[in-house]
Amino acid sequence: MRMFKSRAWFPVLMGSFLVAYVVWPLLNMFLRADWGIVASSAREPEVLGALWRSIWTAAASTGIIALFGTPLAYLLARREFRGKSVLEAVIDLPIMVPHTVAGIAVLLVISPKAPLGALIKSLGLQPINSATGIVLACIFVSIPFYVDSARDAFAGVSPHLEKVSRTLGGSMPYTFFHITLPLARRGIFSGLIMSWARAVSEFGAIVIIAYHPMVAPVLIYDRFQTFGLKYSSPIAVQLICISLFMFVTLRLLAGRIRIGRGESS
Repeated sequence: MRMFKSRAWFPVLMGSFLVAYVVWPLLNMFLRADWGIVASSAREPEVLGALWRSIWTAAASTGIIALFGTPLAYLLARREFRGKSVLEAVIDLPIMVPHTVAGIAVLLVISPKAPLGALIKSLGLQPINSATGIVLACIFVSIPFYVDSARDAFAGVSPHLEKVSRTLGGSMPYTFFHITLPLARRGIFSGLIMSWARAVSEFGAIVIIAYHPMVAPVLIYDRFQTFGLKYSSPIAVQLICISLFMFVTLRLLAGRIRIGRGESS
């Protein structure tokens, strides 16, 4: 134990720098915020609407990514095929592409003059300056966070367990939903959290596709441009509080699921 403590000081010291680098600016924002404005803005319908829109559009985009991304992640984890590296690079591309560029790219595809945009409009949905546009923008930038996490989670499940299930008569869907998916749920749940969090924080792509109706990051930018830092930081504080609450809640929920299933770590 003494040896462990003597060797642990270095990683603790190095890790503390990064933790402090995250906590310091955020804590400084809380300490310098005008809490009178924070309280008054918390009652503004525009602020409440933007915060709620950020939450539910992020949840909607995450649900769509999970629906289409789970089979893709399983394929990438279990199969080797020509072009797999290229496909994985394409999936990761939204991480590297500037998000304003991502917004322009998505806009060109979902514009009412484009075939996909015309199709969306024929379904009675408005692809530009709407909640639909916000969801479509969030999907583009959040895909890698879920697919990569789910792929790694599926790769961590032993294929032998699946073979045993199939040998005992379990169909492929039964094996997937009763063996593979439960064993990979930790990584999948983590991917869902990260994908949702990425969508909540998105600004660059959304502001290109849907300045209105405003989500919280766009409203913060709008207040900063119009009224300055004093009236934009209170909304930022509220968004951080909501995000922190959601993160802690989801992490606790994930921990309880692990404990309920008797996992040690």
